Amino acid sequence: MKEVNKSIPKIDGMGLVTGKPAFTDDLAPADALVVKILRSPHAFARIKSIRTDGALELPGVVCVLTWRDVPRVVITRAGQGYPEPSPRDRFTLDEFVRHVGDDVAVVGAESEEAAAAAIRAIDVDYEVLDPVLDFEAAEGHPSVLHPETEAREMFPIGFDPNRNIASAYEMHVGDVDAVVDQADIVLKRRFYTQAQAHVALEPHSVATWLDLNDRLNVLTSTQTPFHVRRIMADALERPLHGIRVIKPRVGGGFGGKQQVTGELFAALVTLRTGRPAKLVYTRQEVFTSTCCRHAMRLDVTLAAERNGRLQAIDMRILSDTGAYGEHALTTFMVAGAKTLPLYNRVDAVRFGGKTVYTNLPTAGAYRGYGAIQGNFALESTLNELAIELSLDPAELRRINMIREGETSPVFAIMGEGTEGVAMNVGSCKLDYCLDRALEMIGWQNKARRRVVDSGRVRGLGLAVAMQGSGVPTIDMAAATLKLNDQGSFNLLVGATDLGTGSDTILAQMVADVLGVSTEQIIVTSSDTDQTPFDTGAYASSTTYVSGNAVVKTARAMRELIVGVGAERLASSADDVEFDGRTIRSRTGESISLSDLSTELFYSRNQQQLAVTESYLCQQSPPPYMAGLAEVEVDLQTGEFTLEDFVAVVDCGTTINPNLARVQVEGGLVQGIGMAMFEDVRVSPQGRLRTADLINYRIPSRMDIPDLRVEFAESSEPTGPFGAKSVGEIGIDTPPAAIASAVHAATGVWVRDLPITPEKILRALMVVP
Repeated sequence: MKEVNKSIPKIDGMGLVTGKPAFTDDLAPADALVVKILRSPHAFARIKSIRTDGALELPGVVCVLTWRDVPRVVITRAGQGYPEPSPRDRFTLDEFVRHVGDDVAVVGAESEEAAAAAIRAIDVDYEVLDPVLDFEAAEGHPSVLHPETEAREMFPIGFDPNRNIASAYEMHVGDVDAVVDQADIVLKRRFYTQAQAHVALEPHSVATWLDLNDRLNVLTSTQTPFHVRRIMADALERPLHGIRVIKPRVGGGFGGKQQVTGELFAALVTLRTGRPAKLVYTRQEVFTSTCCRHAMRLDVTLAAERNGRLQAIDMRILSDTGAYGEHALTTFMVAGAKTLPLYNRVDAVRFGGKTVYTNLPTAGAYRGYGAIQGNFALESTLNELAIELSLDPAELRRINMIREGETSPVFAIMGEGTEGVAMNVGSCKLDYCLDRALEMIGWQNKARRRVVDSGRVRGLGLAVAMQGSGVPTIDMAAATLKLNDQGSFNLLVGATDLGTGSDTILAQMVADVLGVSTEQIIVTSSDTDQTPFDTGAYASSTTYVSGNAVVKTARAMRELIVGVGAERLASSADDVEFDGRTIRSRTGESISLSDLSTELFYSRNQQQLAVTESYLCQQSPPPYMAGLAEVEVDLQTGEFTLEDFVAVVDCGTTINPNLARVQVEGGLVQGIGMAMFEDVRVSPQGRLRTADLINYRIPSRMDIPDLRVEFAESSEPTGPFGAKSVGEIGIDTPPAAIASAVHAATGVWVRDLPITPEKILRALMVVP
């Protein structure tokens, strides 16, 4: 490997650090109308009347749109596959508002000031309804959030809106109840995970305009341009071929830009006025009116023999999807699908539960996507079981965890195989990850609880995790490669770079296959007119799925070059070699790639060499990780600090080791934030109390130690150059590892996130 497994700088890095225009707001048309949204002050209400005359009379106001002015088409804004696994339960604008910050009316104006004045001038009369603000009381609540007859599921997902149920699911292998009844040890625990905000630095932004052919152009900060195009065509009742979606540079997504947000509103203004329009969310709007992580209640039962062998796992989940069911089923299912196979030696396993509607901000995709919630509950219960059995928690995992060449029945049942056939794990270095992480933190040389000084103690904790690499039989990517004169190549991919460096690693893969330098690969990505299809940047799919597509394409291009080169040298393809620079025959004749490509355009057998290939993933090989935390706790106040965190990851071959490391470190920081700091809080009336970066705390550099990340030597047989995903795995282990470390230091378990000094202190006060 000459270009792969090298820490090549990101291909757009220099332009970004020198401040060249790159983001949506940088590139929006200068004469674009400013779009603003009037938002609901109520958690649940029906719009009795809405008067816009006063707003329309203001200078600079061009249009005001309400639910009566837009097509009444039921959609889901979840940027997922088709048919969607999320219920269609939303209209572009509706007479019902279902959370504080929900969309009421759209304004297009000549300036920010005029748009803001128009928002203030709109007069709305609401019939305020009784909101559902407690997800544990949502099922069967007298208030039904979605009484509309149009709401529907695209295929059976357990959708029951009359009972406020967005989705439900049940599965089992073996007789869990019988195994539990006969087990030596049975442990039952309940956990709560909170909603978490994405806090990408770039707010959600979109610009729209009509081109000379009257096609709607949409420039948007999105993770899923092709899904956005499909959803917009449906909602706007416009032909798909009449819409072009372009993704510029994205300033962070983490799942929060997988869903459609402002695209429809800017488009409505453009279609109504014929003028360009742009909408840039305020930070408060990002908090209140986009999406957050699903809050969950998780009940875990473990049954085990006294020697430590797990016999049964039972996981029940209640998930809060908020006002709309975007990603309701899939996030819930991933909480089981990406955790339960970790321990594949059990006699029985059961998983099930429901996702319910509440009048809270909508939940959606977020890095970790259910796996982090499930991992916190399962790994924490396992750590408690180790204490009950007087076993080292690392040894308990060695006894039970999955290994290379093995499988799990959960893979087949929960969609991790093909047509009901369980996936065999072709690469798994979890045993190495665990042993190396223990060595790095000094697990054998330190007591799990150490007194630092009077009133201050340290504790160690651990967790292991798995994730996935795309969605089997659903996630598809394509790539087009075009040879230019003088020997450079255009790589066209629908894959969406969110700042992760996917443009760079895909170029590295192509360069390595062709034997050229990465600098010779010119990448164009994420333009629904110019690039081939890709499902988008989610489900940890880009390296594995899009990577396989570009490798397949590059191999086909190499064959073309060899074939044309052989013809030029009056030889057969079997009798020539191509080293990336020169095509050489066995007779010694040769021609450089630069000369051959130039000849193809200008002087000999003129033709364009171009190839398109696609890849549909048939399985989702998991990356694995061991994460260990060391904390220091003040027993007088409950205050604690994270002193050390080590992570060892098996992601197969690291295509770009530095970018892979940064991905893991970024995930760790978000996982630490969920474990220790972040908490979406609402008032008794459903108003968000954490709608700015003063009241919503994310970790700062002062809160995070120097994270230590290493990679296992591993190669995935089905992956491009042996690679698996790395984007999400880092986020999963911090909550359980930190909770375990806090317990080691204090003797108390905090089972509801985030773990705060107040919770620790309260628990210490009741410890006998």
